[in-house]
Amino acid sequence: MRIPGVISFLIASLCLAGCTSTAGIDALDLQKPSSETTSSVVRPPAPVAAVPAAMASRAPRAEKAPVADNPRPFGLAEEETVAFPAPEVPDVGGLPVEPAALVSKPRLLSRAAPPMLAGPLTRYGFRDAKPINFGKASPRHLAVHGVDVSRWQGNVNWEKLRAQGANFAYIKATDGGDHLDPMFMKNWRNADAAGLKRGAYHFFYWCRTAGEQADWFIRNVPKMDGALPPVIDVEWNGESSCKRRPSREKVLEKMQVFMDKLERHYGQRPIIYTSPDFYRDNLRGEFLDYPFWLRAVAAHPSKVYPGRKWLFWQYSGSGLSHGVTGRIDLNVFQGDERQWRAFAGGRQMVADAD
Repeated sequence: MRIPGVISFLIASLCLAGCTSTAGIDALDLQKPSSETTSSVVRPPAPVAAVPAAMASRAPRAEKAPVADNPRPFGLAEEETVAFPAPEVPDVGGLPVEPAALVSKPRLLSRAAPPMLAGPLTRYGFRDAKPINFGKASPRHLAVHGVDVSRWQGNVNWEKLRAQGANFAYIKATDGGDHLDPMFMKNWRNADAAGLKRGAYHFFYWCRTAGEQADWFIRNVPKMDGALPPVIDVEWNGESSCKRRPSREKVLEKMQVFMDKLERHYGQRPIIYTSPDFYRDNLRGEFLDYPFWLRAVAAHPSKVYPGRKWLFWQYSGSGLSHGVTGRIDLNVFQGDERQWRAFAGGRQMVADAD
């Protein structure tokens, strides 16, 4: 009688433990819906109308430290080979700029827009350790350039960086559910003091729940008028301690949970940053009502991501600038100065009449 009683007690204990643990279930890559849920966030029923741009011609806890001959962070990947066909971009005549998908909901600022929006833009003055000839599609033809930084850039002289041509900066804030970039708050304050428009990005970690990661980002990134929309950085990171590559279905589900939670908190639709291989595996034809920030350092985004509208283009991972030791990522906004002022001021833009 005593032995069966012990066995019954052990069986009951195991059942209870199994019923109360969700972390173990989430850690398994099972082909079924996860336990992550999201409250509804109103989304446009179709892609947001395009905005013509005026132009004459065209990381993580396992984030890899920069190496000597290429000092740049891993998270935000030398150019990848793309396995799907893309249309050719003409190299003669004027190249029309792809319209910006400006989909952040209108917001009323509680105070006036930052003074920098009233003054002239700082024009492009960067150099590049590995310059690429983009031909008529050169990002230099676009008006608004900026950078993204993390702890790997060390102590940044933001005034010099601004004078070199940086009008905005995306700053590494968090990755996973427990890592804060040690330079985030310093960069966040100093970029603003130097007159740059600033935003924060999160490196998504595929071995933590989306809800945990959203909570961690919200805990560490201030909600401030005038800040650029938050960014979710999604890519495959071969150096990460997390070796999981979830199914496309789970990737999309996790991203949606994370983005919905950030949108509810910040009142801005998050921007999706991605690289060619991750886009090919997961994002083709998805999230048409979200703005994209695309990495394409060897060819124009229209070749690397055919048919995808974009808001920001990361065109170099080997930029050189006064104010920064080593290399820095260079980016450009899709639009002219008027469109930049509207976007940076938190106002939604509508398509111009034909």
